[in-house]
Amino acid sequence: MKTMIDGEPVYFVDGARTPFLKARGKPNAFSASDLATHAGRAVLARHAPDPKEIDEVVLGCAMPSVDEANIGRIVALRLGCGHKTPGWTVMRNCASAMQALDSAAKDIVTGRANLALAGGTEAMSRAPILYNDDMVNWLGDLNSARSTKAKLKTVAALRPGNFKPVIGLLHGLTDPIVNLNMGQTCEIISHRFGVSREQMDEYAARSHQRLAAAYDDGRLDEVEPLYSTNGKVLAEDDGMRRDSTPEKLAKLKPFFDRKVGLVTAANSSQITDGAAMMLMANDEALKRHDLPVLGRLVDVEWAALDPAEMGLGPVHAATPILQRHGLSLNDIDIWEINEAFAGQVLACSAAWQHDDYCRDQLGLDRAMGELDMDRLNVDGGAISIGHPVGASGTRIVLHALKALERTGGRRAIATLCIGGGQGGAMLVERTG
Repeated sequence: MKTMIDGEPVYFVDGARTPFLKARGKPNAFSASDLATHAGRAVLARHAPDPKEIDEVVLGCAMPSVDEANIGRIVALRLGCGHKTPGWTVMRNCASAMQALDSAAKDIVTGRANLALAGGTEAMSRAPILYNDDMVNWLGDLNSARSTKAKLKTVAALRPGNFKPVIGLLHGLTDPIVNLNMGQTCEIISHRFGVSREQMDEYAARSHQRLAAAYDDGRLDEVEPLYSTNGKVLAEDDGMRRDSTPEKLAKLKPFFDRKVGLVTAANSSQITDGAAMMLMANDEALKRHDLPVLGRLVDVEWAALDPAEMGLGPVHAATPILQRHGLSLNDIDIWEINEAFAGQVLACSAAWQHDDYCRDQLGLDRAMGELDMDRLNVDGGAISIGHPVGASGTRIVLHALKALERTGGRRAIATLCIGGGQGGAMLVERTG
């Protein structure tokens, strides 16, 4: 299989993201295009190219609103890229924003673009509340009734059950093939690999502690503050809990399996709004516009597995990359595994240490080994930051590169599990 290194080099110039804002039961102030435009504007403002020099804008978004169809094109126009710059939208559930980076990279490799803006956005707080089928059918009957008698008969058929809403977000986070929501799939793999509730809560608390330390030490310079209409500055991810401890988290009840479950709201990723964007270029664009280089894209892998165990997707996606490049787990300086759930990340770590799993599912001779947790999600992850489904793939790639820059490391892998039973992974490296 060819890798990015075999073709035209693809470089990451720079990137930015918004603070991730927790959904709290009603729509937040910013639409998905607002968020992506804010992040994209921050990137472009730091660099010389006129927005009209951008060859394409590729945006991941899993649930764009009905008034933001093809949100990639909307954001391109709002950023001033002009009428002649194509903008398009991709969707691969949790990895939509990583797919956007991969799609832009492929166009750069094939010579169809020199300079691209790619990323992802999501306003999960604005996920729709829908009518159920009974109400939809009743409205159809009412609309087709012609006589007064027919209309009165239809009105009389209205029942209280017609008003029961359908929560779009819950449907979006449920796999229709295995009829399991994402939390239930985490329960399955956590039980499979013996991940305990205590381990989950300890991991979740550490995510919050690491994120708080990163903000306090100024290690999250990719975050561009938002300003609300009432003048409030939103400078940090507002789901971060600085006082989080394993003892406090242990008090919460299981959310997805009330009887024997381990997964709670606190050791799961947060439902959030946010966006992340990156400027990508080839050698020609770097020279023409005198652009810096944050890092280089080396390799990409997409994998698939049983949807009921979708949380193990990072194992299936990252392992082939390691094999192709002759690398072990701890030859990677920085790992970003999106924290869909604490149990899911811990199950991935356990799977790599499991001889039978590595032989039977990955085709290896033996276990990959133990991942050094000090290399993993060094500044927190989605449990503390949040997981806007359409944006997280770019967030983790961006932060992996930022962490390499800060620490002087060479290689990083960013990887996610994907609803529907898939995994995505990117190997990037620092060039300086």
